[in-house]
Amino acid sequence: MESTAAAPLPHAPDLQLREGRAADFPRLAAFLSAAHPDAPRSVEDLERLEAGQSPDEPHRRLLTLRGGEIVGLAETGVPRMDGHSGWLEVLIRTRMEEAGSELAEALLRLAEEYAQSLGASTLISHVHENWWEHDFLRARGYAEHDRMWHSTLDLRTLDFARFAESGARVAASGVTIQPLSNLGDFDEAQQRRFYDLVAALLRDVPSTTPVSVWSFEVWQRRAGVKLLPEGVFIAVAPNGRWVGLNELYLPIPTRPGTLHNGLTGVLPGWRGHGVALALKLAAARAALARGFTHSRTGNHSVNRAMLAVNDRLGFVREGARVTLRRDVERGSATPATAHAGT
Repeated sequence: MESTAAAPLPHAPDLQLREGRAADFPRLAAFLSAAHPDAPRSVEDLERLEAGQSPDEPHRRLLTLRGGEIVGLAETGVPRMDGHSGWLEVLIRTRMEEAGSELAEALLRLAEEYAQSLGASTLISHVHENWWEHDFLRARGYAEHDRMWHSTLDLRTLDFARFAESGARVAASGVTIQPLSNLGDFDEAQQRRFYDLVAALLRDVPSTTPVSVWSFEVWQRRAGVKLLPEGVFIAVAPNGRWVGLNELYLPIPTRPGTLHNGLTGVLPGWRGHGVALALKLAAARAALARGFTHSRTGNHSVNRAMLAVNDRLGFVREGARVTLRRDVERGSATPATAHAGT
């Protein structure tokens, strides 16, 4: 059961700690957006993450308050990416004037100790390379595990005619690119067919560690509800087999005019025919037709093939999003301050 009682931080009696709740989302979204304006968060973002949690999934969100104002956050939970056995994610945020402060130390200690009380063997944290948390965590025993490039395409600048030759190659292979909405009702049977393709492609995504694939039920709760069937495209082989896909998701609330472009992939036997590029182009046309101006995506830095496709289309890379990792002994709670100065 969620606790609403507040307790003072030992080193700062003017600060109060209490567990977060849904009623805090408007203030929390504003706090997170102010902490890192380059990665704004919305109430819808927080509600969607909350709805995607399993009932038995460990999660704790501790808010630090001063006079009713949120000044810090310590969060621990199961990572959406890298959800391997024994891995838990820790997240700390403070106001910019508290960056790297004693408050940050205390919040990291709280997040780590809770994770280790649950038996975590590996702690991870996702941060942008230019954020203060990156160097702060690196100095406390966290090392780079993986990095991703987020990039954005201005759809209005895309010259579709430039890729006519690639489209001809796809046609010559016998593959057709079709919107998911044209392939029948998106009922449970169709969802399972789609999920099986997603799972096969995810297992083949180049990354530092194999991508942890959600179960069908978890995928339904977290991803299936966000798909736009008319914006999702399937590569269909001559025999009717689904051999590739591109996913468009619901609009990004904090980025007006922008859709998230999720997984794009093609099964091994059908690569080399320009199918991935054709899928991306079909999604771009669909986004423009719906009045959107930008598409945003993310790729592992080692996924050179897809990064090359994005570069060819004109996606502009942003700063890297880094996964930091620290392996710990099960059951041993090492205070964050013990790593200071390393």
